[in-house]
Amino acid sequence: MEQQVAVSFRQKELMTQYVALLDEHIRELKESKAERTLEIRDFAAMLHVHPVHLSNTVKEVTGRSTCDLYEERLLTVAKELLADRSLSIAQVATRLIYDPSNFTKFFKRYAGMTPKEYRNLL
Repeated sequence: MEQQVAVSFRQKELMTQYVALLDEHIRELKESKAERTLEIRDFAAMLHVHPVHLSNTVKEVTGRSTCDLYEERLLTVAKELLADRSLSIAQVATRLIYDPSNFTKFFKRYAGMTPKEYRNLL
């Protein structure tokens, strides 16, 4: 029983560390300080765990995949940046390290509308 509690604590601790790194990376993207988007293997390396272990732990703790958490946060930042009309949609895409056409596909998939449609609602 004690071992199960320790594993559960470690899972929560790993999850907290992952979210902190993820939030830092998203902040760097928003501020144009990131040179590339990080992948699960990058986060796992920073946390000194195997990527599969990190993915499984996040899924067990949250019920969601690492990709879901990343995309949710990225969408939030994309919406914040789109609210700034001094930035073109292409500039928002570039800041988030997306090709503009792929950014539109990403945004439409997760927001249910194109970036232009979203901006027009603001």
